[in-house]
Amino acid sequence: MNRRTQRMEALERQVRRLDQRLAHLHQQSDRLIRWRLLVFLLGTAVSLYTLWQYGPWLWGGISAIFVIGFAYTVRQHRHIDTATTQHKIWQQIKQMHLARMRLEWDAIPETLPVPPDLEHPFARDLDVIGHRSLHRLLDTAVSQQGSIRLRDWLLETTPNPEETAVRQTLIRELTDLSSFRDRLILHAIIGDEDKETEAATAVSGHNKWPGQRLLDWLNQQKPAPTLRPALIILSLLAVSNITLLLLDIARGIGPWYLVSWIPYAIIAALQIRQTAPLFEDASFLADGLRKLQAIFHLLETYHYSGRPHLRNLCAPFLDEEKRPSTQLHRISRIIAGAGIRFNPALWLLLNTLLPWDSYFAYRMNQASADLQTLLPNWLDTWYQLEALSSLAHFAYLNPAAQYPEFTPVDSSILFKTQRIGHPLIPTATRICNDVQFAQLGDIFLITGSNMAGKSTFLRTLGINLCLAYAGGPVIAQQLQTRFFRLYTSIQVADSLAHGFSFFYAEVRRLQAMLTALQQPTAVPLFFLIDEIFRGTNNRERLIGSREYVRALAGGFGIGAIATHDLELVKLADELPGLGNFHFRDDVADGRMTFDYKLHPGPCPTTNALKIMRLAGLPISQSAYQAN
Repeated sequence: MNRRTQRMEALERQVRRLDQRLAHLHQQSDRLIRWRLLVFLLGTAVSLYTLWQYGPWLWGGISAIFVIGFAYTVRQHRHIDTATTQHKIWQQIKQMHLARMRLEWDAIPETLPVPPDLEHPFARDLDVIGHRSLHRLLDTAVSQQGSIRLRDWLLETTPNPEETAVRQTLIRELTDLSSFRDRLILHAIIGDEDKETEAATAVSGHNKWPGQRLLDWLNQQKPAPTLRPALIILSLLAVSNITLLLLDIARGIGPWYLVSWIPYAIIAALQIRQTAPLFEDASFLADGLRKLQAIFHLLETYHYSGRPHLRNLCAPFLDEEKRPSTQLHRISRIIAGAGIRFNPALWLLLNTLLPWDSYFAYRMNQASADLQTLLPNWLDTWYQLEALSSLAHFAYLNPAAQYPEFTPVDSSILFKTQRIGHPLIPTATRICNDVQFAQLGDIFLITGSNMAGKSTFLRTLGINLCLAYAGGPVIAQQLQTRFFRLYTSIQVADSLAHGFSFFYAEVRRLQAMLTALQQPTAVPLFFLIDEIFRGTNNRERLIGSREYVRALAGGFGIGAIATHDLELVKLADELPGLGNFHFRDDVADGRMTFDYKLHPGPCPTTNALKIMRLAGLPISQSAYQAN
């Protein structure tokens, strides 16, 4: 039994155990509901009987006992509900892992919708983003920015070797911490009461937590320099008010307290216009911080033993003076104090005696200023950790995947891989291939029949490079590669909005690729092309294709071109860096079969007429034989 099967079976066992635990919790919940009803009914009956028979003194004691018992059952039921919610989320997290292993797309949460960027060098062609995409397969982030961070890593047009190395080290450390990664998701979800019952909902699309809204709100908060002097003046006046009032009560000196209370009331009334907006927005801040409290607490209290790089990443959560729990408790106390405004009678009494609102407005303004400095760093660390955890989940769920080895510029190995496969194809049906580019300027010219696997092979190379440069493992037995800029022309589309025909869109795409190849840069290009000039006639397509391949050959890059134009294979005679490869097909018992393996040399057969005949199109026997 391989490690992948072992991990899948372990997840299935965990789901079953959680089912049993949830059933037990539901039984406990039902039992507590019955007990609560019994305590209420019995308490009501006994209390009424005691009041009727023995009077109010004994009735008060008996009633208090039943009230305490009822409160206890309510408290226990709340604990059971919380445990049920957390177990349900935990089970859903495990089920999502299984869905990712099995590529069950209906059970994998959608990602944030992204408008297509037709100018991006490879996003559209490699299924990095979209409905059934690499980003969707990987993305376990609960926050929008964590998901975007992962997407940006996958779509980097010029990889950064230092950043890639740091990310790979962190992902390696995180891979074995499956419980920590799952708790990272759990704590992020339970902080949001709106989504705490559905893990799949919380990590999908528009439901991801929009942390940028909280930062935008904080950045809009301006310093209020008048709050402090106003608070000092009001405090002095309040002391005077209380002192003179007490003297009047004790010695009857007269209402001299009005002398200080009138200016106190005027200044306090003027301050209301400045403090009211702070208190109105306090609920938004409280809600945002409540969502973060659970996740930040996890990152503060985790031990990080034996994980030095992870500990270094989470250093902002470990600073004793600036750790989130200290700041969040401070904010909570301020918000609780400001919340007295919802009790008008108590609010009026306190503000008559003390500068209550001014004090908490001043504290709120101070706390907002501190959060403007601290919160961006906390959130950025969490977002990065979510993106890293997404790639670590992928590594854990695909134990056969290997981390790439990045070769230096002076290495003799440019790009070499063994048994490379496509991560979006199920393991049971995935066919892997070996590939090696010997030197810059090399081109693989790949011929083969329709449906033989040429386009999938191109995407396999590209999507694994996206994974590698993001810092994750690749679906290969081995991958040694330099850092390349990726550029593809596989799925060119016309643009009605810009008035581009399919052919012109293809011409623009290929011209942009050639420009990228010829750019003076230290990072070579890795290009992937599926057919050249499909949108024109055969004669001009062949002429244009020959010239374009000649322009690519010997350039500062390597790449692969899939084509149906068998005439292009002759270019190998004049271009030393061009190698011919092909994918085969066969017909057995009236059915097309493919092995999806890359073979050296030009393709010896074609299958377009075979497919037409098998589909029932009117291809005569003579025409078929003539081909």
